[in-house]
Amino acid sequence: MTEGEVDAASRVAAAEFLWAQPPGRKPGPKPKYTLDGIAEAAIAIADESGLDEVTMQRVADRLGTTKMALYRYVPGRAELDAVMLDTGLGAPVVVDEEHWRTALTMWADGVHVRALAHPWIVELVQRPHTPGPGELAWFEAGLGAMAALPLRGGEKLDLLTLLVGHVMSLVRQRASAGAPEQQLAASLAAILVTRAERYPRTASAFAEAGDDGALDDALRFGVDRVLAGVAALVAERAGSSPSRS
Repeated sequence: MTEGEVDAASRVAAAEFLWAQPPGRKPGPKPKYTLDGIAEAAIAIADESGLDEVTMQRVADRLGTTKMALYRYVPGRAELDAVMLDTGLGAPVVVDEEHWRTALTMWADGVHVRALAHPWIVELVQRPHTPGPGELAWFEAGLGAMAALPLRGGEKLDLLTLLVGHVMSLVRQRASAGAPEQQLAASLAAILVTRAERYPRTASAFAEAGDDGALDDALRFGVDRVLAGVAALVAERAGSSPSRS
């Protein structure tokens, strides 16, 4: 098998494993470990040291067992990654707003909070994979916020993709550079003081952003602009001007 075929087979196996999990505990003796407990151990390692440091051996060590014992619960690393992602995302935020823009803003904020708590989620979300029950619940919540919009199914999915892509790019940036605009502003401060005449627009933009507290507000700005564009599309189809509702 080629590398691509192996990856595809791993994705299929991981999806089958996730969706085969029963909602409750199986009958019989209580197992020594649970899938939730294994996922929590793996998540703790990823939070502390990064996704690359998560191995079946390290998870087993954290639980005080052997690697071979874990294979009774999780067949391999692809399945462990799938469980980690679904567990890390958790249940979607409760979106109970009549205004779709407010609801989708809350939804995007919820994704941002979960991913910021576990930055390794970015890598797993952006890998080719089949969503598990938890991730699909986020789809359902986001699509529910758009129930009344005159958008086709593909357009609604595209909107969720845009919002998630925006959120994940910012989480990745923050995980590697902290508050990027603040750090950039601090590092450029002395340079722009002495070279403001050469870079007047840059100096003015950073100065103004610092004065009005708009540094590192890319999450809100991006979400608002995406939703404003959708509002314009909705208004165009309805033959009216854009509104907040």
